[in-house]
Amino acid sequence: MCGACLAHPPAYDRGISALVYDDASRALILGFKRADRLELAKPLAGLMAQAGRDLLAQADLIVPVPLHRTRLLSRRFNQSAVLARALAQISGTSWTPFLLERTRRTPSQGGLNRAERTRNVRGAFRIRPKAQATHVLRNTHILLVDDVLTTGATVTACTGVLRKAGASSISVLTLARVVTPGQGPI
Repeated sequence: MCGACLAHPPAYDRGISALVYDDASRALILGFKRADRLELAKPLAGLMAQAGRDLLAQADLIVPVPLHRTRLLSRRFNQSAVLARALAQISGTSWTPFLLERTRRTPSQGGLNRAERTRNVRGAFRIRPKAQATHVLRNTHILLVDDVLTTGATVTACTGVLRKAGASSISVLTLARVVTPGQGPI
C-alpha cells in the first residue's frame, strides 16, 4: 500500500495499475486516448491483465468508468470501455459498458487538486435506470476499469454508487497511475 493510500484509504477494496504515468508512458497513453490509436487497446489491456490477474480472477463483472454523452460524441469512443472490452475478451469475464452513467458533464480534472477533483465528480455518476432491471449487483465482485488514476476521485465516486447498488467488493484496474514524489510503489 502506498503512502497516499495510507493517508487517504481508498473506498475500493483493491487497486492495481499496469504502468506509472510518466514521460515514458504518456505518449503511448495519450496516443490511445486522444489520437484514435485503438489498435493499442489489446496490447494495453494485455499489460493490465498481467498486472491485475488476481483482480480479474475474482471479478464477476467488468465495468468501465463512463464518459458523459457529450464527451463520448466528441471523442467517438470511451477509452475505459475499450480497455474493459479487451480485458473481458482476454479473461472471459462478463462486462457491461452501460451499467454506470455519468449524469453531468464535469470539467476536465487536469490541473485540479484532490479536493477539487472530489468536488468535481461528486454526484456525477449513477446506475443507469435500465441497467438496474438487468444487473443484480448484490454479492457481486466488480472490477472497475479506468485509463489513468491520479487522485482516485473518479473511481471513488463510481465505487460509492456501486456499493450503494449492492456490490460486495470493488477492485480497480487502471492502465496507469500518476505517482507523486514520495508516494511509494503502486
